[in-house]
Amino acid sequence: MKIVTAKELGQYLKLSESTIYKLATNGEIPSFRLGDSWRFDMEEILQTIRGAKDKLGLKKSII
Repeated sequence: MKIVTAKELGQYLKLSESTIYKLATNGEIPSFRLGDSWRFDMEEILQTIRGAKDKLGLKKSII
């Protein structure tokens, strides 16, 4: 299990930190609060991405 911050996740996904917060707030990506901070489990994020790709029928790539 690797827990990352919104900034780290944004860098990995090439999204702005504000977009990561918006996705988390809307429940579109798995996340949890630790005090006032959002945290993300990379394994859960990658599973979510894989699941979305499978639903859309996109080719699998190495993630």
